[in-house]
This record gives sequence, structure tokens and C-alpha cells, in this order.
Amino acid sequence: MKPKLAGDETLAARKRAVNRYYRGPPSDHFDGTLFFNPDGKPPARFSDLLKWQLGGERSKWPTADPSPFHQTTPAKRIDGSGLRLTMVGHSSLLIQTAGLNILTDPVWSQRASPLAFAGPKRVNSPGIAFSNLPPIDLVLVSHNHYDHLDLATLKRLKTRHDPLVLTPLGNDAIIDAGVPGMRLSVHDWGERVEIGNDVAVHVEPVHHWSARGTRDRRMALWAGFVVETPGGKVYFAGDTGFHDGINYRLMAGRHGGFRLAILPIGAYEPRWFMAPHHQNPEEAVQGMLLCNAAYAAGCHWGTFRLTNEPIDEPARRLGEALSDQGVPQERFRALRPGEVWDVPAL
Repeated sequence: MKPKLAGDETLAARKRAVNRYYRGPPSDHFDGTLFFNPDGKPPARFSDLLKWQLGGERSKWPTADPSPFHQTTPAKRIDGSGLRLTMVGHSSLLIQTAGLNILTDPVWSQRASPLAFAGPKRVNSPGIAFSNLPPIDLVLVSHNHYDHLDLATLKRLKTRHDPLVLTPLGNDAIIDAGVPGMRLSVHDWGERVEIGNDVAVHVEPVHHWSARGTRDRRMALWAGFVVETPGGKVYFAGDTGFHDGINYRLMAGRHGGFRLAILPIGAYEPRWFMAPHHQNPEEAVQGMLLCNAAYAAGCHWGTFRLTNEPIDEPARRLGEALSDQGVPQERFRALRPGEVWDVPAL
């Protein structure tokens, strides 16, 4: 299958490209040099990025927007089939179940940026102080954008907890260079990884892209994860566009359904630019229903201003979408930093 090329990626440029992160055989989502979304869309052209950045229409965010929930100190472990979810902020969440502590896309830094003095700055504190984290066993890193792969946080986790980091192809090169000695487990879409305590992780496709700079677009893979536990399956979609619901239907077919889906609900405006790679709240509700999730938690909103929508719009629109679909509000919660949710059993 031939991928569609991004508008500013000429064939000659692609032929000259050397993937600095990964080398492997072509597949249905890797052309031998770059990863791509099957039957999907590549990232927008640089000219479109400039059009968006210079076009105005960005809603003003407050410089500080404290969570209504205080920073929390989690339990050391949640055993058995219990499932506790604690929101740290953005796409960083603590999943506790089966005696394991799992972090998703951990970012404790003040900025989601390669620079310490510029770039999106958090407007609320992490919902768990780093020093109050319980022992971390596993970290899931979905892709390499700075609001998801934060090397400074991974260094701190390596020093204090030495967790296993599970991530898609190519991201190991970035993490290993920035955090030497970090324990890494690197996988392609469709692979299953045994973790222990009757827990396994499936690496699954989402519709997104990757880059750390201007010259490494799509050189590392992006993914979501399904955590298979004694108490049910948890789906963490990472960062994704709705993509006509294709991947949500695939998840339902592969896994049957989920006790919990952790789905992005923010960073979606303007739609002409963001729609392929960032779903909106209405699409997140459709995704929850398509993948047969009993409950869902909304993430990727309210901490870093990345796009044009107002800070509180994702939660409001999520509530409206749930009402429109006749879904009880308590089934899909837009989590705030420090919020703790004991997810009901199936």
C-alpha cells in the first residue's frame, strides 16, 4: 500500500530521507523509510501550519487555572480487580489495578516543549506531586510529541522508580539517547506484551503522526494501548483523530469491549487543520460507543494550550454530546488534575 505524501514531502525528498530512529521491512503502515496511517491522512503542510498560526482566532487561556481537586497521594497498590484512575494532567494518568502502577504519557515538566523558556506552559499543577507517586512499574509512551514524550520526566522516573517503558517502534532511539539505561520494550502495532500479575498490553493503531523537530516527521511510530487485566480491559488511545471510527471498530472487533477507555477530548480547533489527527468531544463519544467501552475518561485537555478552543469548551461539549446520544454523564468523565475515579466493575 502506497502512503499519501504530505504536501511538502516531494518524492525526491523522501528518497533522500534516512530514518534516524528505525530501520525495518515495509509493512501496511511503514514504507521502508516513514510510517503512515493506512487509508488515512498525513500531517498538514508547513504552509498550512503557518496559515493556522498566523490566522488568529485563538481563545485566550488564563495563565493559571487551578484544578478543583487538590493534589492527591495515591494508595501504594490497588490489588485484584479494582481499577483506580488518577488524573495527573493532559494525557498523564495513573492506572492502578492488579497490584500494578501504570503511567500513561507522563509529563511533570512545566512546558510541553523542547525549550525550558518557551512553548506551551501548564496552567495547573500535576494532580500528583512527583514525590508522592507510588512505585511505578510500567510507563506507556504513545508517541514522541513533546506533550506525550517528556525526557525530563522519564529521567526522574528512571532514577526513582526504574520502570519498564513500553513504546512503539523508533521511540526507543529517542528515549535511549536521552535516558541511558532506561528499560525499554519496543513494539509494532498488533503486538502483545506480557507484563506480569496476569496483565498484558496490546499495541494498537491510532490515526496520528510523530515528530520531535522539522526533519524527523513520521520516523517513529505512534500507537494506542490496550491493557488486559483480571478486572477487564483498559484502552488508552494516546492521541488520535477519529478517522471515520475505523480504529474504534477495530478495537471492538479485536477485544470485544472495555471496562474503561481513556480518550482525548481536546486540542481540536480549527477543524480544517486538526480534524485528521485530533478528535473533538463529539467524536470521542462516538468512539466510546463504537469500541464498546462501559466507561470513559477524557484527557488531553485543560493543562497545555495547544490549539484554538477555550480551556473549558472540551468538557462542556462532552457533556452536550453525551446528552445528545442519551449516554449517562457518569459514564464519560472529563477528568481534572487530582481527580480520582474508582471505575465500577463490569
